[in-house]
Amino acid sequence: MCLSIPSKVVKISDDKTMCTVDTMGVQRDANLMMMGDDDIQVGDYVLLHIGFVMNKIDEQEAMVSIDTYKEILEIMDEDERRKTILDDDECPNRSA
Repeated sequence: MCLSIPSKVVKISDDKTMCTVDTMGVQRDANLMMMGDDDIQVGDYVLLHIGFVMNKIDEQEAMVSIDTYKEILEIMDEDERRKTILDDDECPNRSA
């Protein structure tokens, strides 16, 4: 089973094709080509799949999900946490 960790958009490229997201303290780039122009703004919470932003979610929904992930991550060691966060959008079983 694959679960997507909500990520906060912290930067958008000038051409609006890429963004930088923060996933529980880990920043990485994500592609915006699956979204319409101006659909995503800095500060929005999004879900990723294979490096692409697939949809925007409500901040309250994102916070509930992040709190649940924090509970899960508390029982993992640091290497497991980082791998879980970084590998999240590479899940082969998640449907787009």
